[in-house]
Amino acid sequence: MENNEQPIVSTEEYPIEVAVPMSARHYGFWDMIATWIGANANTSSWYTGGCIAAVGVLGGLAVIFIANPIAYAIMALVGYMGYKVGTTTMGLTRASFGIRGSVLPSVLNTIQFVGWCACNTFIAAISLSYLLNQLFNWPAFGMEGSGWVMVFGVVLCSVIQILMTVVQGSRSIKIAERVSVILLVALTIWETYAILKAYPLAEIFAWVPTGDFSIRFGEAMDIMVAFSFGWIPAIAEFTRYTKNKRSAVVAPMIGANVALFWFAIVGMFGAIANSITAGVFDPNASDPSTIVANLGLGWVAFLVLILATCTTNCVNIYAAGMSVANALPKLGEKKALYGTAVATLLISLIPIVVNSFYDAFTVFLTYVGLIFAPLLAIMIIDFYVVKKREYDWSQCAKVGGIYWYKNGVNWVAIGSWCAGVVAYFIALNLGFIMNTIGAIYSTVIVTAVIYWAASTIANKRKAA
Repeated sequence: MENNEQPIVSTEEYPIEVAVPMSARHYGFWDMIATWIGANANTSSWYTGGCIAAVGVLGGLAVIFIANPIAYAIMALVGYMGYKVGTTTMGLTRASFGIRGSVLPSVLNTIQFVGWCACNTFIAAISLSYLLNQLFNWPAFGMEGSGWVMVFGVVLCSVIQILMTVVQGSRSIKIAERVSVILLVALTIWETYAILKAYPLAEIFAWVPTGDFSIRFGEAMDIMVAFSFGWIPAIAEFTRYTKNKRSAVVAPMIGANVALFWFAIVGMFGAIANSITAGVFDPNASDPSTIVANLGLGWVAFLVLILATCTTNCVNIYAAGMSVANALPKLGEKKALYGTAVATLLISLIPIVVNSFYDAFTVFLTYVGLIFAPLLAIMIIDFYVVKKREYDWSQCAKVGGIYWYKNGVNWVAIGSWCAGVVAYFIALNLGFIMNTIGAIYSTVIVTAVIYWAASTIANKRKAA
């Protein structure tokens, strides 16, 4: 077989080593818009919006409209890489980090998506507990004796997610997202109306944070950016199946931004409405189920929340499975998906014993920021600047090939990544950074410069 030929693959999900041919690409422009509306039109978007209410209404709106377009522009850059090369996001790291070096980001990415799945499943289980409380008078989340109901909810939601993800892979996710988007948009219109009817905009804009949860603008930026960055390692999993560049680049930005603008604002307004009623601001009460229950929207609302969260978690499980497949290519993608799905079920039980979901959530977002800010900077600089938008994917698994570097690892990338992690922690302690753009975007800029300079020096030494 010639280097530029691709083996024939009969299954729908292509191995990472095989660039998806145009004849097998089934994602159109509107499919991608629906997928990324569905990904961001979810309960975690509401909860994140509720968390950033801690900087006040105007500060929260500024965070939403500044942080997300930048994050999703970065996502579009990675989306184009997936379209151009025809492989997954973690598959792309073989070219920048080395064939063996890509195992590390793949493992860390798997942890991230399993973590997102756990957060979302926990929120979905809260919704289910409220639903079961209305239908059968079972104790809802927060009530005495609700632990077993939460466990039941986590298991049931996890089973639904597993079935939706592993049956047909990206095709079933595409169909599920279409259904959930329609239902969740309808629910959000309903909730938006209910909030504004009960709490006029003048009252919401006059609100100021109370209690111990006031945060700096840069901290709120990092919360929002980390949420948006969490989706970027999943983008190429879908853009590798897009039919044209516009579907890979423009459509995800439209879908992701529109959904997150709306849902984060609704979440923020809902948390403020709760605060006005309770007299104190507590982001732990910012979950959609508590807001929906306080607004009296009924059991249909809880059912939609459960469905929407399950479809969102399909993307998380699928992306995590692809990361496992990149790290363990002999395992196969189906087995990787099954294994990841089961792992998410087990991890999803952990938040039940956590006293403060807000604390666990923000710690998890810190993990996302410190890992993926430098990683994404390196991937983008490597593809667009160092390699001039050209990867030879016939070399992606070749020992001794161009992506083998030194013993399978590009140590320039690994070193730059470590430097980026250090830069992240330094930024956390710089007042002017944390009062403005936050640590994550600072780390992206610093890491991009470090990797570009280090790669330039390394290439000059190699040429000499």
